[in-house]
Formats: sequence, structure tokens, C-alpha cells
Amino acid sequence: MNLVQKTRDESVDAESLARRLEALARFLRVADPYLPDGELVAAHTLVERASGRLTLSLEHTVVALAGSTGSGKSSLFNALARFRLSPVGVRRPTTGTAHAVVWGPLDPANRLLDWVGVLPRQRFVRESALDGDDEATLRGLILLDLPDFDSIERAHQLEVDRLLGLVDQIVWVVDPQKYGDRVLHRAYLSQFSTHAGVTIVVLNQADRLTPGDTEVVRNDLIRLLEEDGLTDVPVIATSAKQPGMLSDLRSALESTVAGRQASLRRLAADLDVVGDELGAMMGPPAAEDEVDRATVRQLCDALAESAGVPGVADSTAAAYRHRAAAATGWPLVRGLRRLRPDPLRKLHLSEPVKTDSVSTDVVPRTSVPEADAAQKSAVGLTVRAVAARAAAPLPEVWSPALNSAARSKAADLPDALDRAVARTDLGLERPPVWWRVVGVLQWVLLATAAAGLGWLILGYALTALGLPPIDGPTVGVVPLPTLLLLAGLGGGLLLWLLLRPIIEAGARRARRRAELRLRAAVTEVGRAHVVAPVREVLNAYAQAREALSIVRAE
Repeated sequence: MNLVQKTRDESVDAESLARRLEALARFLRVADPYLPDGELVAAHTLVERASGRLTLSLEHTVVALAGSTGSGKSSLFNALARFRLSPVGVRRPTTGTAHAVVWGPLDPANRLLDWVGVLPRQRFVRESALDGDDEATLRGLILLDLPDFDSIERAHQLEVDRLLGLVDQIVWVVDPQKYGDRVLHRAYLSQFSTHAGVTIVVLNQADRLTPGDTEVVRNDLIRLLEEDGLTDVPVIATSAKQPGMLSDLRSALESTVAGRQASLRRLAADLDVVGDELGAMMGPPAAEDEVDRATVRQLCDALAESAGVPGVADSTAAAYRHRAAAATGWPLVRGLRRLRPDPLRKLHLSEPVKTDSVSTDVVPRTSVPEADAAQKSAVGLTVRAVAARAAAPLPEVWSPALNSAARSKAADLPDALDRAVARTDLGLERPPVWWRVVGVLQWVLLATAAAGLGWLILGYALTALGLPPIDGPTVGVVPLPTLLLLAGLGGGLLLWLLLRPIIEAGARRARRRAELRLRAAVTEVGRAHVVAPVREVLNAYAQAREALSIVRAE
């Protein structure tokens, strides 16, 4: 938005101004944690100053006479008041504090003067019973005589700058000799280019010039003001020594007082300036899901490597084989296999530990190997990639906040990943039903072999004792005991050989399932510890952008 100059005929709606100020305060609330403090000083100052000014009397208008040494500012102040209130002298600086004259009762204006910072001893009341209604048209005016802005005393310059930020309207007083002063135009007038609606420029000491020279100087002053960006600002020729040359300035002040708009126009102009300054820090819309799936997938891959997901998935497949063999193998070697450690239990990934006193599961730390330097570096790169992707459409000033947000929980990532791996159900807690069926069948085959072997041993024993052997049935030419022994042993071996490819296929499925579940758990950690903080910044950016659009509304 281009800066807009408020003309004196334009009315500022108080409710609209209040909405803009509230939007600026909302902008600061959401943007403050993420933007550099130095970039928001002006906005904070305006919110504080506007809050103070709007709670004070809007029936009073604070007008400041500002000028350089020798411009006749104090003489003009006294002439407008028609009393000698502000000291006028040859020695400079004359005073380092502002003088104030109030048209109307002093008490109602005191709180406003306290806020502006005018000392009580420098406050004067213009009206009295002797005036009658002569000064009624200026009732409500608080006129300030400021120190010289080019004073050799640094404290005086600072006081001028402070007061210029608080007053409702500024009357710049220049003289025919120094109206083109660079300090005046560069350090002050050009800085108030958006405040044309609350600015008056006075060419004082015009009595020293002829009417023709006055018009020439006035036109040149208007040209310089236009170069400063102050177009259509009233330029009035005055003289403190000739009361008749004050009528135009007095009429302008009467119009300002009657309108009761100067304070609102000043705040509106300040909002325009601050809004444009903040606008440089805002860009196009950015959704909270600005971090795309490809970037999240890249993050997930790096975190999965760091958390040892491939190794845990391999251990899951090995555990499947181990447990399947222990459940479906030949019963006589099952016990030996159970003596070998379970690959998952070696990593403390068997089951959550239940405690008697606590109803929740206690998740122990795993024994998954810690990430190496290359894996940690890959995680760091992908975290920065998340921040860079989110910052791509935003102005550069937001990049540090996004980078900080992405790394804000980096220290917690290793523990969070370890807990996520430990909590993940790898799908091996419930053995398949067919394992039990095959286990029972193996026991049946073993019982068959044992029966045949026992029968044979009994026959040999009887023969050794000289007893007649037990004639058993035969199957063909093979005795039944021998057949039972061979069938039991061969059946068990054949069954195990047939099951090996099935178990291997199951192990591969278990590995894929475990890897998918682990990657899902790791992705949730990545979203919570990296993506979520980034999205908080993006959400703040969206809210700040919306608030700023209200601040900058016409």
C-alpha cells in the first residue's frame, strides 16, 4: 500500500481507528516471539502511545510549535497567547523544556500535560474573565513551545524528538534565512511525509520581506516541501510583531480545535507508517501445511535411520524365525532353541513392563545402537530442509524463527525416537494359530516315533531275557514298530523342511510390517518435534498477516 496523506477535510472514524490499533496489538502478540525486537519497536511504541492518548481528553488538541534556533518560535508562541509566557532571548539555547499554554480550564488538561511531560511550572492558562468570549474559538487548544531542534545541547534535541512523537499536530516554524536548512528537511520534514493532515508550515518573520519577496520565498518553500513528500501542506506567512499577520495561522488553529480530529488523524498517520514498515516483513499467504509430504518423507527417512529402524526390522524378522522354530520345530530341540536369546529381547523390545503400583506401562530404554555421526548429520540436514521449505515463500526476516522452531526440540529427539521404537507393537506378541497346530502335530509325530521305539526296545528286551518275543503286526514286510519309528522321525523332519519356506516368508512379512509401524511411529515423532513447531510459526505468520491487513486498511 502506498502511504496516504490525510487531508484536513477527511474525517477519521474513531471506531475504525480503534479496530486498526487492536489489530496492531494482535499482530504484536502473535509475531513478537518470532520477529527481531528491533523491527517491532515502533509498533510497540505506537500501541502504548495510542492507548495513553485515547484514554485522555479528546476534547483537547495538543499543537506543538517546532523550529530551529532564531526562527522566532517563542515570539510566535507569545504572540498567539497574547502574553509573554515563553522566554525569548539572544543567547541559545534559551530553554530545554517545553512551555504550554491552555485555552480553557487547566485542570481538565493537566492529565494530558502530565502524559506529554510538560512540567507543572511551565503550564499556563490563557483565558480569564477579562477575555469574555474573545478566546472561545481556541478553547480546548494546548499550544506547546518546544526547544530548538538544532540546539547545541543534545538533551534538548532528544526532548524535541520525544515531544514530536506525542503531540496531535505540528506547526513547523521557519524563517526566511534558514527555511531550506538540510537538517530541517532531511531529519524532520521528510520523516513526517505521511502526516500532512496534521502539519502546518509557517514562514515566520515575513515582515522583514516585501510582499513580492514573501511570495517568492513561500513558493520555494512549497517546492521543498513537495520534495519532502508534504504535498498540499498549508504554508502560512506570519510575523510575531504584526498581529494582523497571525490571522491565517490563528484561523487554521481554530479549525483544528473545532474539528476535534487532530489526535485521531495523528494516530491514523502513525498507523500508516508503522503498517508499511511491518508490511515489508510480510509476504504472500503461507498455509500451515506448507511443509510438503516429500520433505516430511525425507525427514522420516533420516529419523528412521537415526533410530535404527532397519536394524530393529531385521531383528523382528530374526525373532519371527526364532520363535517360529521354537514353536513348530522338533520338540526335542525346542528346549535347546529356547536357550538362545530372542533377538528382540536383546534390544529390550519384547513387551512393555507392567508394574504393580502403577497402572500405566513403563517403557524401558532400548539397546538399539546410538546413531553415528553420519546419521546425526543427515537428521540435521533434513531438519534444516524442513525449515527452508517452510521459509521459501516468506520474507527473509521469518527464516531465523523457522530455523529455531525446527531445531527447538532437537535435544529431545533421541529419547523421543527411542521411546517411540520401544512402544511400537511389532506384531509378534500373538503367535499365529498355525504355529500351535504344527506344534501339536510335532508332538504327535514324536509320540508316534516314541511308541515305535518303545515297542522295538521291548521286543529286544524279551529276546535278551529268553522270553518269546511279541509278534506284532507288519505293514508289508516292515514291522509296525519300525514303521512307527521311521514315520515319526521322518514325518517330523519332512514337516520342518516343508515349513522353512513358509516361516521365511512370514519373517519377511513380519519385517515389512514392523518397518511400516516403526516408520509411522518415527514420523509422528518428527511431526511433533520438528514439523509442529514450524507450523506454529506458520500459523503465527498467517494470523499476523491477517491482523496487518486490518492495520493497513484504508
